[in-house]
Amino acid sequence: MKIVVLAGGYSPERDVSLSSGSLIANSLMRSGHQVLLVDAFLGIEIPENTDPDGLFRVAGDPEYSYKIPETAPDMEALKQLAYKGSLVGKNVLTLCHRADIVFMALHGAMGENGQMQAILEAENIRFTGSTHVGCVLAMDKDITKKLLRAEGIPTADWITLDLRRDPLPETAPLPCVVKPCSCGSSVGISIVHTEEELQRALEEAKKYEDLILIEKKVSGREFSVGVLDGKALPPIEIIPKTGFYDYKNKYQAGATEEICPAQLTEDERVTLQFLAEQVSRVLRLGAYCRIDFILEQTEGVFYCLEANTLPGMTPNSLLPQEARAAGIEYDELCKAIVALAPPAGTV
Repeated sequence: MKIVVLAGGYSPERDVSLSSGSLIANSLMRSGHQVLLVDAFLGIEIPENTDPDGLFRVAGDPEYSYKIPETAPDMEALKQLAYKGSLVGKNVLTLCHRADIVFMALHGAMGENGQMQAILEAENIRFTGSTHVGCVLAMDKDITKKLLRAEGIPTADWITLDLRRDPLPETAPLPCVVKPCSCGSSVGISIVHTEEELQRALEEAKKYEDLILIEKKVSGREFSVGVLDGKALPPIEIIPKTGFYDYKNKYQAGATEEICPAQLTEDERVTLQFLAEQVSRVLRLGAYCRIDFILEQTEGVFYCLEANTLPGMTPNSLLPQEARAAGIEYDELCKAIVALAPPAGTV
């Protein structure tokens, strides 16, 4: 098959996405596919009189590589590189039309909020992962939590602020977690214990968007559960060596201890996997996703933190580790994700 791996994009998570996309592209090349890694935001120049099909790489060609920096990208500087002011770069859709399928390796922003999926659906282009509807429901943390609460799935108490019309609050129930409503990879998230920290946290979150979530802090063990084709994979426990599971701890090698399969009782494992499958169903997610939880230390209740429609596929990412624990190696996982993608036009 001819496959475009769509990564990068205009998002604070673009570096993570480019790392995921490189690994995915190399895997698909090893499996015998013709592959082209495309930055959804920057696009690709196609020289005059060049056949676009010649841009696709095959096994034996140079492999793709990308190392994630320790800090999130400068979004203002990136904005200056936009192609005609568009979120979709030059020749991106042209190349997607040349492919048999688009492997979605985007993270955050238009890659996970449904915008890119809606464009591909409108263009009748086949792609992996969730439809634009599932992405909309999962990316907005306020909508996610309302749906989970309605279905009886535990999630921490929260309030939502729209800073376009709501003033910054001077206080909030402490301790709490402040986060942008629609970012992933822990971008813009702060753990708050004092009113002074609250103001700094709100200003930090506001850098990324005006809709902000203030959530009651739940203390306990943190877990993540991948769901593949409707079935939960073995849970993984996440133990940062310092601080919490923030951007740096997620993507820098050695910063976090990850135990897979997680050390749980049989009842806990069954409960956690059941909840992950339920979250995937409630949010109408696609063939694969990853759901994050905290096991509250006094109540013994699994609280859902969020759903990830396009989980990271970097060397340190959780979903590949969980798949491996289930006997699914990385190349097999990538092939399964491609095979599970619905035909174009079935939205």
